[in-house]
Parts: sequence; C-alpha cells; structure tokens
Amino acid sequence: MLVAALWGFVGGFALLVGAVLGLTLRTPPRVLGTVMAFGAGVLISAVAFELVEEPFTTAGAAPVLAGLAAGALAFYVGDALIDHGGGRHRKRSGGQQAGGAAGAIVLGAMLDGIPESAAIGVSLLDGGGVGLTVVAAVFLSNVPESLSAAVGLRKAGHSVRWILGLWTGVALLSAAAAAAGYGLLGGASPATIAVVQAFAAGAILTMLADTMMPEGFENAGNAVGLVTCAGFITAFLLGHAG
Repeated sequence: MLVAALWGFVGGFALLVGAVLGLTLRTPPRVLGTVMAFGAGVLISAVAFELVEEPFTTAGAAPVLAGLAAGALAFYVGDALIDHGGGRHRKRSGGQQAGGAAGAIVLGAMLDGIPESAAIGVSLLDGGGVGLTVVAAVFLSNVPESLSAAVGLRKAGHSVRWILGLWTGVALLSAAAAAAGYGLLGGASPATIAVVQAFAAGAILTMLADTMMPEGFENAGNAVGLVTCAGFITAFLLGHAG
C-alpha cells in the first residue's frame, strides 16, 4: 500500500510542478494550450490500453461497460454540482475563476485528480509492478492542468500561498487515493477490478472532454488535433517499449 501511495504521489506531484511553473514562468496561451493537448493525448492512450483493453481481456465486456458508464456519469454529476457551486472555470488560464467559489474550485481539483490516482493504485494489483504508462500519463497530463489553473487562479486574485497549498493538498490526496485503490481491492475478483479500472477510465475521459480539450483548443486552435495525436502516439510507444 505504501508503494501505491508513493506512485500516486509521484503523479500528484506533477500538479505542484505545473503550478510552480505557471506561477514563475510567463507561458504564452498558445504554448499552454499545446502542452495541454499533448497531455490529453497521453491520457487518452493510457485510458484505452491500460484501463480499458486490459480489463476487457481479463474480465470481458460487461464489467468494463458498466464501469465506463458509471465513471462517466459519476464525473458528470459531480462536475455539474461543482460548476453550479462556482467551480466551472477551475482549469482556465484567463482568470475566469474570479467569479467562482474557492471551495468549489478546491472540490473540482479533487474530483479531477482522484480517478487518475486510483487507477495508479489499481495497476499494482496484478503483481507485475506499477503501470508505468499510467503513471507517466497522469504526470504528463497533470502538469499542464495545474499550470493552466495556477495562471488563471493568480489572475483571479488568489495568493501564491493559496494556490500552492491547493495543489499540495491534491497531491497528498492523490497518494491516498492510490493507496486506497490498492488496499481496498487487494483480494478482489478480476471482474471487480475491471469495473474499478473502467470507472476511472470513464471519469477521466469525461474530464478530458469537459475541461482539458476545450481549454487546449481555445488557446492553441486547430493544431490541438495534431498535438493530441502526438501525445497518444508517445504514450502508446512508451507502453509497448521493450
């Protein structure tokens, strides 16, 4: 469980890295959107091959489909509630968070990070070691997510201390989520593990379509499609290396 927590923190630590970069570097919006699109492509690849294909192979279609639907619906409902509470623009880089509630922004950041971290913990259950593709995908996608959000939160008037505290808290929560994903499912059946992995996949895909990809397209324009594909290819090759 400690190992799972450590790897979960590695993925979550990327949020803090991105926030620091956003607060210290003057990143042009186009560069920000391009990096976000690349991270989205990486995460899509991990979802497709690590969180959907593998459990489909071991447990069949039914648990995977159930998990995907449940994860997508859970994120959609949670996101809608958070949006209504003032967290709609939590990842935007233009300062739109100024009109939102701080509590909703915090909850939104947690909602976005938990499925990815739980997926890292679950990837350890087969005894073959951590799913490095999942960790790499979470890390590479978390950097542009928090970078964009940190820029927007700073423009909205939040202090550097508040922003860094937010992402430090989410990084620690990521470690806890990874540990829980591993600890609670240690003796679970392949079907149960498949449902959990697919649940994370459904939530992540819904998050990508709702937050990362619109922000990437707004900032980087038509190049987003090519960059997202490049991210997908990079993660695919990483997962099949060796």
